[in-house]
Amino acid sequence: MRSPSARSLRTATLTLLTTLGLAGAGLAAAPAHASEPGYVALGDSYSSGVGAGSYISSSGDCERSTKSYPYLWQAAHSPSSFSFVACSGATTADVLSSQLSTLSSSTGLVSISIGGNDAGFSSTMETCVLDGTSSCLSAVSTAETYINGPLAAKLDATYAAISAHAPNAHVVVLDYPHLYQVPGTCLFGISDTSRNAINGAADELDSVIAKRAANAGFTFVDVRGAFTGHEICSSDSWLHSTTLPIDESYHPTAAGQSGGYLPGFTSAAG
Repeated sequence: MRSPSARSLRTATLTLLTTLGLAGAGLAAAPAHASEPGYVALGDSYSSGVGAGSYISSSGDCERSTKSYPYLWQAAHSPSSFSFVACSGATTADVLSSQLSTLSSSTGLVSISIGGNDAGFSSTMETCVLDGTSSCLSAVSTAETYINGPLAAKLDATYAAISAHAPNAHVVVLDYPHLYQVPGTCLFGISDTSRNAINGAADELDSVIAKRAANAGFTFVDVRGAFTGHEICSSDSWLHSTTLPIDESYHPTAAGQSGGYLPGFTSAAG
């Protein structure tokens, strides 16, 4: 029996592919597996992962952690690129001056927590711990005046710059949890009056962040609900109280990053 020619085999194959709807443009249109878009993590210590341990040695004083929510998210989703520039102590001015260069029109996803250092979070907590209730309430009041005054314009400028540098990105803005469960199981430390005042300042800060993020067209993630029952003075805290090293004080633990921040960001990132 004579073997079929190459032409006849090709003709038969094309006929079969056409019948199945796979010939020509149909074959070319079959999508390859698409990776997640490029992801850039901006912001302060709550985004770099201070308090979670496992710091990346090359990050130096920025203390970027492999247990932070940005690092955990990228490990699970394999974005096409990952730029982790969140840094301990960062303010809005620091974001504008040193964190935006990694953004571009190809950036698909951005996360950021910022504003706490602008409002003097660290110095307020130092006053509350060392100087008693009266001084604490005064420091909190000063912080709230700043939060409800200059901070909004600084956030607006920061968010506008992010949009300009990454016009195609989905930007997710995350806020700050309550630090204390009141009343709680802590027998020592600052008074419940001071703890309530600090939580109230967090509410003021989160409210301003939420409004400015909405005005910028960004997605806002409120982590306070996730941290409920896991504040300092609870039986299962996801936040450090005063601790060593001192810069980890009042920051999320590894559990706070994975249980408090990561789920909200994952849901918002889509």
